[in-house]
Amino acid sequence: MSTTATVCLDATDLRARLDDVEVIDVRTPGEFASVHLPSARNRPLDELDQHVAEIRDLLPTGRDVVLVCRAGSRAHQAQQRLTAAGLPELPILEGGILAWQQAEGPVVQDVIRWDLERQVRFAAGAMVLAAILVSLVVPPARFLAGMVGAGLIFAAVTNTCGMGMLLTKLPYNRPRTAQAD
Repeated sequence: MSTTATVCLDATDLRARLDDVEVIDVRTPGEFASVHLPSARNRPLDELDQHVAEIRDLLPTGRDVVLVCRAGSRAHQAQQRLTAAGLPELPILEGGILAWQQAEGPVVQDVIRWDLERQVRFAAGAMVLAAILVSLVVPPARFLAGMVGAGLIFAAVTNTCGMGMLLTKLPYNRPRTAQAD
């Protein structure tokens, strides 16, 4: 498996080569603490720029570097950022940790936390519900529900999520101690 030729690999391929790869998990520290591949290093997407040199230093070791997230979207973003920073196109675990678990790959589980996507769905739903309830007394509050809907459409079109970026800053999504490797 060559990091310059392979863009994605499936869970079966990664499982067969797990001892020969460096896994970079780009999810939040909270998601990482909940479940991750045994040898994975947590380098959150929002902090990835700080780790480019470290990841670059892994390349000459002869071990492939594989990017992992929940389902693939953040790993693709990480791949683009790292390629823009001058690294070769690193492979991504296709389907992310969800596909890994479905393939019954080994994992380390700790404190179960909601993944970022679930947190965004909850926050958006709570904001819409609150806006509708408040609008019964203060009619202009209904516009908050419209703004949340517009934000969700923008997030889908651009494949980014402002609410998700904000949620990554909450203590729930940050490690309690030093960042896990």
